[in-house]
Amino acid sequence: MTVLAVIGGTGREGRGLAYRWAKAGHTVYIGSRTPEKAERMAETIRSRLRAPDAPVFGVGHQEAARRAEVVVLAVPYRAHRATLEALRAAVQGKIVVDVTVPLKPPKVTQAWFPPAGSAALEAQEILGPDVAVVDAFQNIAYTVLWEDGPIAAEVLVAGKGKANRRKVMALVEDAGLRAWDAGPLANTPVVEGLTSVLIYLNRSLGARHVGLRIVGGEEA
Repeated sequence: MTVLAVIGGTGREGRGLAYRWAKAGHTVYIGSRTPEKAERMAETIRSRLRAPDAPVFGVGHQEAARRAEVVVLAVPYRAHRATLEALRAAVQGKIVVDVTVPLKPPKVTQAWFPPAGSAALEAQEILGPDVAVVDAFQNIAYTVLWEDGPIAAEVLVAGKGKANRRKVMALVEDAGLRAWDAGPLANTPVVEGLTSVLIYLNRSLGARHVGLRIVGGEEA
């Protein structure tokens, strides 16, 4: 089992990931700028699991990052840089799973890319070479993560180093989804940009959680 920090774990996507990983038996530290808010979310998850002693804890961002083996960043893009800069020392030598999508409201159905090319590439620049940044979960609707049951949509995992991607893919599987190795950090602009396409499809179809599935590789 892995010790995980979910930074932004009181948000919609963060709480869903924290819940699914706690359900799979991982130790989860929910990080928030307000530790009391994080502990309330941890209590909600423990109650939902009907396991008052489940290793789910609510703490501040810094403590969560220090205690974890793998740090998951699930914050809005507007808080992305500031959060990374604040956590830089605490995440050295670790994998940082970046869930952030660089959306630019109100035109969230149009792909927008920061100067670095993607949120993940920006994160790697900020955190430095001793951190392995890996993109995942950008294309999954937060609503399905908080629900129980299987999820039909699949997850593209792109980032620094095949071994790091493999570890994140195992965590994706533990969260109840199928994972695919989508290659190096250079591919993260494509992975993140697909989110705007999915938002557009949701709106045009009147749907809630349009997702991705990869076909043709099942045999492999």
